[in-house]
Amino acid sequence: MTVDLTSGQVVFHSKRQSPERDFDSLLAGLDTSRVRADEIFQREIAAHKDRDRLLEKKFREAMRRSEEEPEQEPPLRPWDLD
Repeated sequence: MTVDLTSGQVVFHSKRQSPERDFDSLLAGLDTSRVRADEIFQREIAAHKDRDRLLEKKFREAMRRSEEEPEQEPPLRPWDLD
């Protein structure tokens, strides 16, 4: 990359040359990416199943608290004071 010192603009830029890869190495990269994608998918499925269990547990806890605590009157609104 060549930059003009006075203006700060890029005068010349060239991309790095990527190494040439053969078909077998590209195919091996495809296999590894497929395995990685499958692992991520399985992890997300497990997290989703666990999420349902956690939400159910939170709901049960909230229901238990609402039954144990005495009911409170709703807070006063400004027009109730008139």
